[in-house]
Amino acid sequence: MNKLVEWKERLKKGHMFSIIVVLLIVVAILGFILYKKQREYRQASENSYNMAFYELVDYVQNVETYLAKALISTTPEHGAETLTNLWREANLAQSYLSMLPVASQELENTEKFLNQVSDYSYSLSRKNIYNESLSEEDLTNLEELHSYSTELENTLNQLSEDLNNGRFEWGELTKKGTVAFAQQVDNISKESFSNLEENFHEYSGLIYDGAYSEHMTSTEKKGLTGEDIEENTAKGLVEEFIGKDKIKDISSLGLSENATIPAYTFSITGNNDENINISISQKGGHVIYMNTNREVNAQILSQEEATQKGKEFLENKGFNSMQETYYITQEGITTINYAYKQDDVIVYPDLIKVKVALDNGEILGIETTGYLNNHTERDISNIQISVEEAKENLNPKLELTSEGMAIIPTEWQSEILCYEFKGKVNDKEFLVYINAENGREEDILIITDTGNGVLTM
Repeated sequence: MNKLVEWKERLKKGHMFSIIVVLLIVVAILGFILYKKQREYRQASENSYNMAFYELVDYVQNVETYLAKALISTTPEHGAETLTNLWREANLAQSYLSMLPVASQELENTEKFLNQVSDYSYSLSRKNIYNESLSEEDLTNLEELHSYSTELENTLNQLSEDLNNGRFEWGELTKKGTVAFAQQVDNISKESFSNLEENFHEYSGLIYDGAYSEHMTSTEKKGLTGEDIEENTAKGLVEEFIGKDKIKDISSLGLSENATIPAYTFSITGNNDENINISISQKGGHVIYMNTNREVNAQILSQEEATQKGKEFLENKGFNSMQETYYITQEGITTINYAYKQDDVIVYPDLIKVKVALDNGEILGIETTGYLNNHTERDISNIQISVEEAKENLNPKLELTSEGMAIIPTEWQSEILCYEFKGKVNDKEFLVYINAENGREEDILIITDTGNGVLTM
């Protein structure tokens, strides 16, 4: 009997041993598979970063080549082609630079350089398209850009050698972040990463009066005035803006330091249990946005009444000289765009959006980012052509219904003073913008009545 029990115990132990062995084998296999997958992933990432880097090298070489060609081009026709190619290559170089696993602040000046090459070459290409030759100042600027492009090309070639010789791997930068980057810079060589930014340490950007001047591409927030404030001060401004008697509860969501405009954000419960979110800029305590979530079940106010409510609200909050432009209405709420008006000139970059409830005229939201980014008094004295001369550049089929002046933004963050002409062609409404300095047609917008509002396309 004892032998039988011993035999059973051995069998159990042997069975458990077999299970443990099997489990260890399974774990080993899974570990190997995971290791292999991770290795494949790292290799794929390394290959991707290498591809981006070598593409960057190629496009920077092309930038240097086209800058050299632009310096000796003698005809506007050929110059326009060269500068357009330069604009494209600089844009592509920026794209591949952004793919590298390096924090943006580490390559800030390099990125700034490529950005300005792109903007400036596009600006000069438009000059050539209008059959204007480049000025001595233009050529001097191009020569300066070419000098920096040569240094950038040489540095990237040196870095390419370091990469080929295995002196660093992109994976090390992604694993250890910016600190590792700084260490790698010191360890690789004086001629590699460190020089990439050292070469641009003195590069402050071109100063010129073209459409893409440095002050337009800077990060300066012209409408963001005042000193930095603490969270408690921001909370007080929130209570003042909304009305302390309308707040049941308020809680802070903290400071967003990495936002375009660093801001304190608060979540509020109103007296009727509606939820309100509001953001106050750290600098100056300006309201960046406010939004109230509540249903609007009736549309009692007309669009004109809602527009007036919005305008009165803005004036009460210190936003004067604002003119309504376009609007859209959805679910009983109309969102109206108001642009700043300086004298008789509409300044479209200084934009504020206001949400008005059509049941009782309550202001449900405001967004001031455009205004805070751009608001300042402009010099509107540089008008070189009359309104009648500007009209000569309009399509003769355009039946004019109104005319005025406006400052319009461009996609390159610049501004242009224009004559604004509103008119119709075949029952379709248009806005045509003619440059007040040189008579060029800068933009054409189609005015569309969607049924829910008036928009431009």
